[in-house]
Amino acid sequence: MELGLKGRTALVTGASMGIGRAIARELAAEGVAVAMLARGADRLAEAAAAITAETGSRTVPIAVDLVDEAALGTAVAQAQAALGAIDILVNNAGATPMGRIADSDDATWRKSIDLKLMGYMRCARLLVPPMRARRWGRVINIIGRSGHQPRATYIVGSSVNASLLSFTHALAQDCAPDNVLVVGVNPGPIATPRWDALVAQGAAGSGRDPAAENAAAIGSVAMGRLGTAEEVSGLVAFLCSDRAGFITGTNIDIDGGGTRCI
Repeated sequence: MELGLKGRTALVTGASMGIGRAIARELAAEGVAVAMLARGADRLAEAAAAITAETGSRTVPIAVDLVDEAALGTAVAQAQAALGAIDILVNNAGATPMGRIADSDDATWRKSIDLKLMGYMRCARLLVPPMRARRWGRVINIIGRSGHQPRATYIVGSSVNASLLSFTHALAQDCAPDNVLVVGVNPGPIATPRWDALVAQGAAGSGRDPAAENAAAIGSVAMGRLGTAEEVSGLVAFLCSDRAGFITGTNIDIDGGGTRCI
């Protein structure tokens, strides 16, 4: 399917590994020039070089912590200076730990809110106004199904993700008249280093070994397996295209049938 993305530009956060790296690669393969943001400079540079070598598209690695508002503003300006106007924003950075209410102190809540909820908002606040002025843009928020299927053992993540579901809907309503489309994507269990870390944290909390914890998680998925980062990135690329030009203000689960709520 021709997605018509060649010549577009994108900024992807959390792009050095896992789902973020897969999204950056997918967009680059479609001919998109990609600014890749993450905290770890060395791993980010390696990922960008590998994607450019494979796809031939330009990638610009920019190491930044989204918690630092001033540094993020500088990073976005660097991306715009290198690539020109940014057409696509993929908000993906954020790693909230497992834990029940008694396990989650104020610092954990603040860190998760500032990195993921506020990080997504800051990126949108910087990049959406020029998209609206040009009357074309895409904002894809990688959120997570716990936002509408909350878990006691993931209380911080469930709360932050629920806020991002609402943020996605509200932003979409605001931007729709200017042809800036905003969609949330909710991955379920996806085979990435992030998933491995969550399994390890869950195993520590439940007293099970990681293999048993992983098997229990897979058992909750109707398809009986983990998803892949490439399955998520393929959906994101479609949502960025004009083929998805009438999709906005919604949140799409990609979880092998694991979500059991309306």
